[in-house]
Amino acid sequence: MYKPEPTYTHGKERKTGVLIVNLGTPDAPTREALRPYLKEFLSDPRVVEIPRLIWLPILNGVILNTRPAQSAKKYAAIWTREGSPLKHHTVQQAILLQNRLSEKAGFPIHVDYAMRYGNPSIDAVLAKMKEQGCDRILVIPLYPQYAASSSGTVFDAVFECLKTFRNPPELRIIKHFHDDPGYIQALAQNISAYWQKNGMPEKLVMSFHGVPKRTLELGDPYHCECMKTGRLLAEALGLSEDRYRITFQSRFGKAEWLKPYTIEVAENLGREKTSRLDVVCPGFVSDCLETLEEIAMEVKQAFLNAGGGEFHYISCLNENDAWIDALCAIALKNLEGWLVRPEPGECETSRRLALEKGAKN
Repeated sequence: MYKPEPTYTHGKERKTGVLIVNLGTPDAPTREALRPYLKEFLSDPRVVEIPRLIWLPILNGVILNTRPAQSAKKYAAIWTREGSPLKHHTVQQAILLQNRLSEKAGFPIHVDYAMRYGNPSIDAVLAKMKEQGCDRILVIPLYPQYAASSSGTVFDAVFECLKTFRNPPELRIIKHFHDDPGYIQALAQNISAYWQKNGMPEKLVMSFHGVPKRTLELGDPYHCECMKTGRLLAEALGLSEDRYRITFQSRFGKAEWLKPYTIEVAENLGREKTSRLDVVCPGFVSDCLETLEEIAMEVKQAFLNAGGGEFHYISCLNENDAWIDALCAIALKNLEGWLVRPEPGECETSRRLALEKGAKN
């Protein structure tokens, strides 16, 4: 069955909307909130590519009975007065992007946000945007580097939602922006600003979220896009190859994932008595559990325990002005041809002619 359609009115000006999508977050840092969130996330066949007959009994019988409590403690360590850091930053990015886009376009552009897992869902927000009159929607997954287990899942959710509309909106969706000049420059400016205030490290580690090595062998471009982002960022910062490392974090399960692993590199640098290690996470545009807890707490402790000197975590882009400018430019490039307002009186004329021909609205 299709969702009910909003009442149609002839002569209405077409509205363009932009939907930014982030990974997601539980509603609270509790076991009760983590269980449904993790179940939705880990049930996605793109996230865990293990046959369902094998994986689902493990997920429902073991993982969902142990991991929610463990994850809740980690979320509690980073939860703020505003709630989830990832959700807070995503909301702010949507507001800032709407203001910047509307200013550039010269008329209001509606921007909203959704979470791939958790709330608000892609399905609910797309339905809301359609109800608000958006009949052209640009979707921007906030994953700079494409992976089937991240951006690919957004494609799935968006297309599944469109199947429920009798009269779906026009759609455009961005696959990746790993080498976008504005994004690279925003990263470089963010790091440079930190170094101007705090001095430079002996080593910089660029840590990206990991994925199983098998996905690279099957044709996933994620590893290559991470390496390109890292190379371009190092060039923008003027770093020689011996000053930085590209690593991968957040390994899950026993299978081999993309290497080198961030925590192992940090431990090795600690044993080498590195005087100062800075870590930045270019694959995340918003600070979240993986940056604030895994990197800024776990990896930091591993480095210090191994004998390292200072450890500095450099925050994600969050509400950085250069990043909002870059995101606006990415959106405008992909909105080309849609940001054309009708001539004065065109909508009224269209409505009058329709009513003359017997239209009711």
